[in-house]
Amino acid sequence: MTAARPSRCGRPGRSAGEGVKVTAAAPVRTGRRADPGAWFLVLPALVPILLLSVGPLLYGLALAFTDAQSGRTEPTRWVGLRGFQDLLHDRLFWESFRIGLVWAAGVTVPQFLLGLGLALLLSQNLRLRWLARSLAIIPWAMPEVVVGIMWRLVYHPDAGVLGETLSGLGLAGDTDWLSGLATALPAVVVVGIWAGMPQTTVVLLAGLQNTPHELHEAAALDGAGAWRRFRAVTWPAIRPVALSVSALNLIWNFNSFALVYVLTNGGPGGRTRLPMLFAYEEAFRYGQFGYAAAMGCVMVAVISVLLAVYLAGRLREGDA
Repeated sequence: MTAARPSRCGRPGRSAGEGVKVTAAAPVRTGRRADPGAWFLVLPALVPILLLSVGPLLYGLALAFTDAQSGRTEPTRWVGLRGFQDLLHDRLFWESFRIGLVWAAGVTVPQFLLGLGLALLLSQNLRLRWLARSLAIIPWAMPEVVVGIMWRLVYHPDAGVLGETLSGLGLAGDTDWLSGLATALPAVVVVGIWAGMPQTTVVLLAGLQNTPHELHEAAALDGAGAWRRFRAVTWPAIRPVALSVSALNLIWNFNSFALVYVLTNGGPGGRTRLPMLFAYEEAFRYGQFGYAAAMGCVMVAVISVLLAVYLAGRLREGDA
């Protein structure tokens, strides 16, 4: 037999597993126990959301399955999906839905294009740039009711600024823009673009300011023109911001109510009756609370689909 091989420290070697004490590693606790007192810090922000958003949403969802009406002496009954079935055959509702889509697209697309152009202009090193930026956000700071009243005066057929200007140019200045069947919706769309463009401009301007200036200088040194620099440098940098603000604008514009209500109240002949206005009339003019709640649920479902498509696109971009 051969002697055991001495170890480096001068001791005889041992076979594997002989006299070796193996101890299990202690589990590592990665999470911390939640502090119950932290909920009290969240309550001031959570309670208003529950009371003013989640609560009415759940109540409206439950109301959509009833025949609730105003002024009736009989108790409210549970009717299931009858309200939604009536909506499928309601031509006026689907017409308002079509008008809402036309309104949302007609406002959102020009809002983005004009806001992007204004943001590019305000990002340049111009004189009195601070004043131009301050003036650009004035429509955003004005309440929608004030904007609607102001533009009603602008569109007034007898003493409106628009009519006086057109008359001075030798054109027809006595057009009743908000009462004409062919001009009411385009006139309201113009107001929607004017009122919402500052918000888009501010968001896009923030994205432009985060674009590294060195990239533009390098592209210019390589001989790239303004359009090529925009395509290769500016647009890739602001594309996530542009998609976000466009998606949010589309949802907000589809849910518009106050501006169109002040301008036309849905007229003339329902040409500007958006879905929110139609649901408002059914609830508070005709007293059909259950039917109006069913309309609200349909619109919430449409908005949820739009949000899901937007979020899926953002997640797909993040995984790419």
